[in-house]
Amino acid sequence: MGSLLIAWQLRNKNVLIIGGGEIAAQRIDSILITDANINVLAPHDGLNLRVQRLIQDYPDRITYHDRFFAGVEELQGMDMVLTALDDTELSREICDMCRKSRIPANAADIPDLCDFYFGSQIRDGPLQVMISTNGNGPKMANLVKKKLQSALTGVEGPAITKVGKLRAQLKIRAPGVGGEVGKKRMKWMTDVCNVWDMEELALLDDSMIQHLLDDGWGKNCVPTFADLKGIRLKPIPSVSMPFIFGPVLGFAAGVLITLSTWWIRRR
Repeated sequence: MGSLLIAWQLRNKNVLIIGGGEIAAQRIDSILITDANINVLAPHDGLNLRVQRLIQDYPDRITYHDRFFAGVEELQGMDMVLTALDDTELSREICDMCRKSRIPANAADIPDLCDFYFGSQIRDGPLQVMISTNGNGPKMANLVKKKLQSALTGVEGPAITKVGKLRAQLKIRAPGVGGEVGKKRMKWMTDVCNVWDMEELALLDDSMIQHLLDDGWGKNCVPTFADLKGIRLKPIPSVSMPFIFGPVLGFAAGVLITLSTWWIRRR
């Protein structure tokens, strides 16, 4: 069974999280970065320490309701519902209510009730990579995530951010949606990403962006990083302390022996 992986925009949407344990804390972490309005529904004695801390740390983002789930009225005004309960039957009832109200829902550890899944994610600025097993093996998703993470260099996020700035400036110079202009913009941006490597894109600054647009887009070509007189930042090789001190100490010892011999002969 497959599913459609999408980036769901939740900014200013209302998300209800029912439960206060560790899974609820994980759901809060996942939703916080989306700039959604989070509502946590659970009795206070059912909150673990991490959920309590999140509620305290984000009072402008999280609204806490100290009570059990009371019924369908709890769903009013919600755009998404996440259950993080040990009570499977209650989770089923809540998901049924959500479907009748056309609200997407996710029930922790009950895949057949979920309209969507939470996969393992890699995030680096605007870069988001999601790994989903479609509810078959969350731990396997985490293992795959670690393998993918080890292949990333750390410049991907900054490079994508700079490409986004270049693309925004290009849209100002060549406005319009679709049509020939849109096709030309897309082709030129594709060529830039093919000609420049990740490290070079990450070094783009405002001045280089303007030069790239003037000398590239304006002349229907793609200047290279070297054409713009960019300087690739290379790490300075580290030198171990024994490598430095070995020759220095040897030289010093030689000087001392020579001086001692000279002094003895003079006497």
